[in-house]
Amino acid sequence: MDNQIQKNLEDILPEDIARTFESAYHVIKGDNEHVEDLLRHGGALLRKASQRLTPTQLVLGIAVLAAGAVFVLAKYSDQIQDAIEDFTDGEDDKQPAPAAK
Repeated sequence: MDNQIQKNLEDILPEDIARTFESAYHVIKGDNEHVEDLLRHGGALLRKASQRLTPTQLVLGIAVLAAGAVFVLAKYSDQIQDAIEDFTDGEDDKQPAPAAK
């Protein structure tokens, strides 16, 4: 019975990890076309990992990934803000002049 369960588990292949990191790299570099790939590859990797890990290990792993995402966002927050300002062409900076009384 244990062998039968082991056969149903999908192996985590190095290609799965490489595809996920490659998609994440493209998204971090600003290529938003790869967001869908990142979600697909990351979801497949997470599904395969969830078959192998205990619930506690899975929660801790997701927490580590979230902390890593927060770290990356904090490190590149200035660049992200500049990119947002470039994208909006400074429309937020243009305030109407106050009316004279």
